[in-house]
Amino acid sequence: MTRLNSALQKPHLLPLLATLIATPSLASDTDVSNTVNYSTDVIYQIVTDRFLDGDSGNNPPPAMFDSSCNNLKKYCGGDWQGIIDKLNDGYFSDMGITALWISQPVENIHGALNDAQGSTSYHAYWARDFKRTNPYFGTFNKFDTLIQTAHNLGIKIIIDFAPNHSSPASSDDSSYAENGRLYNDGVLMGGYSNDSANLFHHNGGTDFSTIEDGIYRNLFDLADFNHENQQMDQYLQEAIALWLDKGVDGIRVDAVKHMPLGWQKKWMSAIYKHKPVFSFGEWFLGSNEVDPANHDFANNSGMSLLDFQFAQTTRKVFRDQTADMRALDQMIQATSSSYQEVIDQVTFIDNHDMDRFQQTGVNQRRIEQALAFTLTSRGVPGIYYGTEQYLTGNGDPDNRAMMPNFNQTTTAYKVIKALAPLRKSNPALAYGDTQERWSNSDVYVYERQFGSSVVLVAINRSSSQSYNLTGLFAALPQGNYPDILTGKLNGNSIDVSANGAVTPFNLSSGEVGVWQYTASETQPKLGHVGPMMAAPGDTLTLDGRGFGNTGAVQVGATNAQVLSWSDTQVKIQIPTISAGTYSVKLTTSNGQSSYPDLDVLTGPQKSVRFILENGYTQWGEAIYLVGNTPELGSWDPNKAIGPFYNQVVEQYPNWYQDVSVPTNTQLQFKFIKKNGNQVIWESGSNHQLNAGSNESTIRVNWQ
Repeated sequence: MTRLNSALQKPHLLPLLATLIATPSLASDTDVSNTVNYSTDVIYQIVTDRFLDGDSGNNPPPAMFDSSCNNLKKYCGGDWQGIIDKLNDGYFSDMGITALWISQPVENIHGALNDAQGSTSYHAYWARDFKRTNPYFGTFNKFDTLIQTAHNLGIKIIIDFAPNHSSPASSDDSSYAENGRLYNDGVLMGGYSNDSANLFHHNGGTDFSTIEDGIYRNLFDLADFNHENQQMDQYLQEAIALWLDKGVDGIRVDAVKHMPLGWQKKWMSAIYKHKPVFSFGEWFLGSNEVDPANHDFANNSGMSLLDFQFAQTTRKVFRDQTADMRALDQMIQATSSSYQEVIDQVTFIDNHDMDRFQQTGVNQRRIEQALAFTLTSRGVPGIYYGTEQYLTGNGDPDNRAMMPNFNQTTTAYKVIKALAPLRKSNPALAYGDTQERWSNSDVYVYERQFGSSVVLVAINRSSSQSYNLTGLFAALPQGNYPDILTGKLNGNSIDVSANGAVTPFNLSSGEVGVWQYTASETQPKLGHVGPMMAAPGDTLTLDGRGFGNTGAVQVGATNAQVLSWSDTQVKIQIPTISAGTYSVKLTTSNGQSSYPDLDVLTGPQKSVRFILENGYTQWGEAIYLVGNTPELGSWDPNKAIGPFYNQVVEQYPNWYQDVSVPTNTQLQFKFIKKNGNQVIWESGSNHQLNAGSNESTIRVNWQ
């Protein structure tokens, strides 16, 4: 189950009453800068070049540009001015969109590849300078205008960011494109050929056979960064800080599966120290793929993920109809157990790396139902540009066509417009658990509930069969409830009796009905805490309902300094406490609510490569690392770091892993061999490392 069932207790509050009385009522901070919690938002993903050409003066030269956008490997002219224009004319606000995820804004390579289509970096993933803008999107001044325009409308800006690689490169041909060359605000740092600074990996291209292979070899032909290089590490940290300081509200991190978890955790801890923003990564999963490593990353890296399990199941059920409606609830329940913070995972039905959801000649009701399901489900809904206009296209680049129009009368647009605002007004959608109420192969009726607030949804995907829904119960209070979609998908009102029984009704073919009840809370109820990885002194944001205008917050048993307080949001500073996992408790004179599993770090982090030599193993055994800090598992074999790798950077019997560890800390550690429940420890004294040193690699022998 999710952690959304916060404990609500009224007794035993005396230890905190003195703190409550002493805490002043602080003003609410409700502006767009509250960016850690996105569960109340709806994200709209834009491939910047494919949205709208607002300024023809910044279009690329003819060799890179196709004004008609017939060659989808060329630039088509979309830019930040185009997004600003649609912000100003209300296209996003009218749809209920509250966050825009735009293409990576950094300078990319200039020129086209020498291939059949003259491929360009229109997608913005071939970076050359992370500290400068892509001139074909706009200048820094134009980016400032984009941020300010969005913020004035209460809309957040999320940037794509790809710290895994620069541009296409060749180890044999230094003249190939720009050959991965990387610049630091115009100053050349180095390139893939003659890489004397060791900025890149040189282990060949990945075959995707293992996670290790994907991390330490090149993704396709892209020059792969060596994140353990101190110059590279500092550069990427400075670069993201630059964009955070420009006012961005969130980060979508590209290719997280292809970078060391240890480095990413260290990088995220620095981001949260600089400016805590919502961050989510891309870990691609195929149609029937469920990967425990994906869950582990979301639970331990400090960032959320694009929820491919959600997307692939939704596509199978609605788009391809290769699974029945029961698969939706199975996915919802399975992921609620797998992801510690399931409401922070970004849900979607298609994106720039997948075939478009809408298929040519296929009934549009399928995509309309999928949108309704996404917008009323747990997680952070994301909508790919053009979905509301029923754009089609299979494969790259056909799934990235130019935005055809900005019609606000399509049914898909109206469905988004009706449901998106509900995520802010009814906390059941933002924070609630999901309960199946009625289902068969064609029908899924589910309920979201948080405190006394409720949303009930019924979907019939059949194109020909209607169903009489009898024996349906809901948590809705007695009364008559109109359809929130006002019949856009053929829904009608329902009646609920005093015992929660819903008067039997007919759910017609293709119908979707959404009914809701919103209640105020007199007792505090936490719905979200973030970020869930922090260090003493960092800012933590608590969201929910019923907080009143004053109270106290504890992290574990330690009182935290309150920075701001409102009925729906509280900000605190993490107190000076030992590293570990803590419950966050919010207390008012009316009660207490808690939220578990906040990961408090020892302090600032650095990434260290641990190498074990001569670690001979028997079949089934794997090497793990365990040590004296929570980052190293606190000597608990069940929390040890691993399994270690032994194929690319080091080969068996040597093992290696890049690990995030606290700086300025005397580390003690040992390696262990694990085979199921069997654990074999090294003998001898503990290995030691002063993490305050400049050392980024430590190499020891198995004892």
